[in-house]
Amino acid sequence: MFREQLLHAFRASSAILAPLTLCFSTAVHAQASVPISPGAAASQDRVDGAVQLQEVHIEAQVAKDLGFAPVEAETAGKAPMRRLETPQSVSVVTSEQMATRQVNNLQQALQTVAGVSPVNYGRRGFDDINIRGFRSTESILVDGLVRSPGMWARLQPYGYDRIEVLKGSASVLYGQVQPGGLVNAVSKRPRNEAFNELGLEVGSFGLRTLTADMNKPLSASGKTALRINTLVSQSDDPTRFVYSKDQWLAPSLSIDVGPRTDLVVFATYSHREWLRQQGITPYGTVLPNANGKLSTTLYTGEPSFGPYNITGGSLGYSLEHRLSASQTLRQNVRYESQSGTGNFVSNGTLQANGRLQNRMATRQYMDDSILATDTSLLTRFAALDMQHRLVTGLDLRTSEERLATRKCQIAALNLYNPVYGVQATCPANMSSDAPSRLQVAGLYGQDQIKFAPGWTALLGLRHDWSDNQTEDRLTGVTTTQKDKATTASSGVVYEFAKGWSTYASYGESFLPVSGLSHAGKPFVPETGRQWEGGLKYEAPNRHLTGSLAVYSLTRQNVTTADQANVGFSVQTGEQRAKGLELEMGLDLPSSWKLTAAYTFTQSEVTRDNDASIVGKPLNLTPRHTATLWATYKLPQLPSVTVGLGGRYVSEQKGSYSFSLPSYFVGDATISYTGDNYRLNAGVKNVFNKAYYDGAINANVVSPAAPRSVSVAATYYF
Repeated sequence: MFREQLLHAFRASSAILAPLTLCFSTAVHAQASVPISPGAAASQDRVDGAVQLQEVHIEAQVAKDLGFAPVEAETAGKAPMRRLETPQSVSVVTSEQMATRQVNNLQQALQTVAGVSPVNYGRRGFDDINIRGFRSTESILVDGLVRSPGMWARLQPYGYDRIEVLKGSASVLYGQVQPGGLVNAVSKRPRNEAFNELGLEVGSFGLRTLTADMNKPLSASGKTALRINTLVSQSDDPTRFVYSKDQWLAPSLSIDVGPRTDLVVFATYSHREWLRQQGITPYGTVLPNANGKLSTTLYTGEPSFGPYNITGGSLGYSLEHRLSASQTLRQNVRYESQSGTGNFVSNGTLQANGRLQNRMATRQYMDDSILATDTSLLTRFAALDMQHRLVTGLDLRTSEERLATRKCQIAALNLYNPVYGVQATCPANMSSDAPSRLQVAGLYGQDQIKFAPGWTALLGLRHDWSDNQTEDRLTGVTTTQKDKATTASSGVVYEFAKGWSTYASYGESFLPVSGLSHAGKPFVPETGRQWEGGLKYEAPNRHLTGSLAVYSLTRQNVTTADQANVGFSVQTGEQRAKGLELEMGLDLPSSWKLTAAYTFTQSEVTRDNDASIVGKPLNLTPRHTATLWATYKLPQLPSVTVGLGGRYVSEQKGSYSFSLPSYFVGDATISYTGDNYRLNAGVKNVFNKAYYDGAINANVVSPAAPRSVSVAATYYF
C-alpha cells in the first residue's frame, strides 16, 4: 500500500513540477558564469574551479554539525546566515551535542534550548513541543519542509546532523506554522569521503539499540555517493506493560549532474509499535488522597486493549543549481505518508471514593499524507550602495488527513488494587470520521540588506492561499474552508563592535486550523504577532557565542483541548507570552565544551469565554528554567571525556486545580575514544529525583522517568 502511494505521489509531483523544471533548465543552459558554493556564501562570492567548490561546500557542511557554539543557521534565511546578523532568536543543537548527552528523542534534544518548555504529556510516544509557552508540535519541519499535522510517529535524532529552533512568529518563509516558533531537523546526507559506523547501546528498562551510518562515494570526485542510516531499538518502561519498538531506515543518494548542480534523492521508512503511557490522577500524587499515595509507576490503561502501530515513509529530492556567481536555484520536494492504528485508555474523573478511576478506551485509525514542494531563487546583488541577498520562492503543499475513532466503554480501575484483563465494549460504527484535504500555495520574498557599516536589515513578505475540505462521513456533510492572508516580518541588526550586535524585529504568523469542533463547525485561522529585541556575541575565534533576547508574543484564535468532549478541540480566544532568554555556547576542542540557557516566561490568558481562567498563566509554562551541559577532556587522559549537566524547572501553574512542583535533574556521562571506536556510559536523573514534568489535562499528571543507566559502543571503519 505504501509503495503504491509513493509511486502515485512521485508521478503527481513530476506532473506538477515538469513545466517549472523545463523553464529552469532553459535558464541553466543560458548561463555561463562561474559557480558559487552555498556553503561558502557567507565568506566569499566566487571560487575558482569545480573541485575547489566541492571541497569548500563539504567543509562548511561538517563545521555546522559539530561543536557546542555554532555560528551559522539556515532556518531563518533558507540559506546559511550568521546568527550574529539574524534579527531573531535561532538556536542550533548539533549532532555532537546530542551524542554527548545520549539523546534518543526530540524532547531530550531540545532540553538545552532557551524558550523550549519541558512539556511532557507522559511517555505517550509523540514529539510534544512547546516554544515560548505555546504548543509547537505541529510546526516540526524536516529539511525546511512542513510535515502534515497528522504525523504520529516521532523523529529519530540519530538521523539528523543538527536541529534548529526558530523562535517566534515565522510565517514569511514557511507559511502556516504555529506562532511560538518552529523546529527544523536537518537530515544526514551523502558526503564525499567514505566512512562506516556501527553502534550498540544497552541500558535500564530493557533498552537495546542498534545503529548504523554508512557512506560510500560512487565516483572519483565523491560527488556521487550513497549514505544509509538505520536504527533498530526496543525498550520497556518503568511503568509495567509499557514498551516501544522502533525500526527506521534512511537511504540517500547524491548524483553528479555537473559541477554547478547538487542533487540528492532520498527516502525513509519507519515502523513504530508502542503501548502508550500518559500518566495518573493528581489525587494521591501532587494532591492528597485519603486512601494514601499512589505509585508513580502505576499503569492506568489496559494492556489487552492493544498498542499503537504506525508505518510511514517518504520519498523526495533536494536540487540546488548555481545559475551564476550571484544566483542559486533550489527545489525541495518530499512526499510523506503515515498510516496505522492507535489504541489507548485515557483517564477521566476520579470517583468520589478516591479509589476508582473512570476511564475511556479509544481506537484510532490514522492515514495521513503530504506532498510538499518549495522552489526558491537566491540572488545576490548590489544597488544604491547596498548589498542584497534576496530569497524569493513558491511553496506548494497538498495534504490529506484522516483520523477515525471508536469510543469504547471500559470499567473503572481500582487504583489501589488494579486488575487488568478487562474487556472494552466498542460500537460497530465509528464515533467520528471526518477526513480532510488541505491545499496550500504561498508566494514569499525575504531580503537581507547590508546598507551601512555594521548595519543589516531583514525584510520579508508572504501571501498564502489555502483550501481545506472536510468530509464528515457520519453526517454526510462536506465543509469547505478557504483562507488567505498576507504576513510580514522585519528586523534590523547593528554590529556595534567586533563580534557584538544588537537587534530588533517584528514577525507575524498565520495558521489555518483544519478539523471541526464538536458542533461540526470549521475552525477559524490562528494568528500571531511578535516583537523581539536582543544582544548577540560571537568571539573572533568562534569558540564562544552568546545571546540575550526579550520578546512579547500574542496568539489569537487559540485551539485547545475540549474538556467536555474528549478528542475534540475548541478555540479559546487570545493568549500572551512575554519573556527573556539567555544562551551561551563554549567550544574549546582540547578541553571544555559547554552549552547553557536560562528562560524567564510570563504567560497569560488574556481573553476567553471561561472568565475563571482569564489572567492565569498558560498551563505547563514554568516561570523559570535553566539548563547546563558541559564536557571536559581530561588533560592527563585526553582519550577520556566526562560530561555533567542538569536542568532546573520552576513551579508550573495554570488553570488546573493543582500545580506541578519545581525540580532539578542532573545527568552525567563518561566516554573513552580509541583509534577506531568509542565507549560511552551515561546516567540520566543521577539523583533519582521523583518529579512531574507535565499534565495532559485536569485529570492526569505525568510522572517523569526515574534514574536510568546506559552503555554504548561505537565502531568506526
